[in-house]
Amino acid sequence: MTTNAHARALFHRTVLPLLFLTVVPLAPAAAAPVRPPNYLIFFCDNLGYGDIGPYGNKVHRTPNLDRFAKEARKFTHFYTAANVCTPSRAGLMTGTYARRINLQRGARGGPVLQPGEQIGLNPSEVTIAEVLKTVGYRTMLIGKWHLGDQAQFLPTRQGFDEYWGIPYSDDMTPRDGQKWPPLPLMRNETVIEAGVDRNELTRRETGEAIRFITENREKPFFLIISHAMPGSTTAPFSSAAFRGKSRNGPYGDSVEELDWSAGEVLGAVRKLGLDDRTLVIWTADNPAVRRTPEQGSNAPLSGYMNSPAEGGMRVPCLVRWPGKVPAGTVCDELGTMMDLMPTFAHLSGATPPGPDVINGRNIWPLLSGAPGARTPHEAFYYYHYDQLQAVRSGPWKLFVALDRLQGAPSVEPKKGPFPARLFNVVEDPGEKNDVVAAHPDVVARLVGLAETARTEIGDLGRPGRTERPAGWIFNPKFQTLPGN
Repeated sequence: MTTNAHARALFHRTVLPLLFLTVVPLAPAAAAPVRPPNYLIFFCDNLGYGDIGPYGNKVHRTPNLDRFAKEARKFTHFYTAANVCTPSRAGLMTGTYARRINLQRGARGGPVLQPGEQIGLNPSEVTIAEVLKTVGYRTMLIGKWHLGDQAQFLPTRQGFDEYWGIPYSDDMTPRDGQKWPPLPLMRNETVIEAGVDRNELTRRETGEAIRFITENREKPFFLIISHAMPGSTTAPFSSAAFRGKSRNGPYGDSVEELDWSAGEVLGAVRKLGLDDRTLVIWTADNPAVRRTPEQGSNAPLSGYMNSPAEGGMRVPCLVRWPGKVPAGTVCDELGTMMDLMPTFAHLSGATPPGPDVINGRNIWPLLSGAPGARTPHEAFYYYHYDQLQAVRSGPWKLFVALDRLQGAPSVEPKKGPFPARLFNVVEDPGEKNDVVAAHPDVVARLVGLAETARTEIGDLGRPGRTERPAGWIFNPKFQTLPGN
């Protein structure tokens, strides 16, 4: 073999294989799966739009929420799904108007479910908790439920791994003419106390929340702290540490303890190193109730809970997720409680029911402050019991013309006629300046949107095309203590 031939052979046997190894990349190591965010919702009961510092209140001391707001995005046009408790909670759980799933009133004719009612959230409905469980979430609801107190309607049958709280409103206790049982406190499906001390509810809800977060810090979790306060009683409850300390009587005491609770729970989230993994929403199921003298405030909005006014439907909403939601910003676009299910599903890689089943939409562009983001809702509907009473699109809100206004089905309706009224609720949140005569084109468009809702969702005496039944049982029984 010549010298050149020998050199070429040596090159092919030794050097070339080494060069091949240097230019062919090794297969990359499998990337660690991205952990989806935790979700934590503070869900107060009947707390006004103007009841906390971030929304202008100067009476209640809310230092924790003031700090929270500086780290959060504040929504100024965030709507609950209905103007009373049961239907608004149905909207959060299912992403759907309660009129569509027949939870707009109780079987006994009242605006909300009462103890021992025959109906509740239909187990066939898909809840926000069930959607998140499909992608591995640990789920819990703490506090007030109010979507049915019979076993098949309880949170543990609707996607929640754990439940601790009261099954309906704090004011549903024994009284003259009402043979209701003592207010039950439940863990999962068992009554653990009958006649629970309502003064201790906020404090104990807070402790349960910290326990759940601590125990589930290594996995994605979904937690709703559904505070029973300020609640529905004329004198809300609070623990000894807060009772008599505010400048607004029992109502103010209750609000200031809710602020303390937010601080304690968020402090635990920080201490556990979960801050950048946790999307937190602080809101309410409904605005403040009308009291004389006034206790809660829905300022600058008009009206109170149980009405189709802005003060009956618009609630405070603070959204916090460090690094993902822009801190100290404001969103003036319309969002709703029904939007949380599809939004959380989007962020977690879960599949929610389709738009033919739910009314909520993904509002992550609004939460994240995406440039130019606009509400995905062409229209938002104000139902009162079975009746569609108003519709909003853009800045415009139309109270539709009606011959009568429905209250509770057992009560004689108010007789009309009630003419249409139009307000620009961006410029006129107090709904003082009726401009119906000046904008016939806007009125015509909103009348058309209202007719779409009547066709799809329903109206008084008019079933909707997509309407679904509530859950029904026969021979309901009150929960009792074990052994009773």
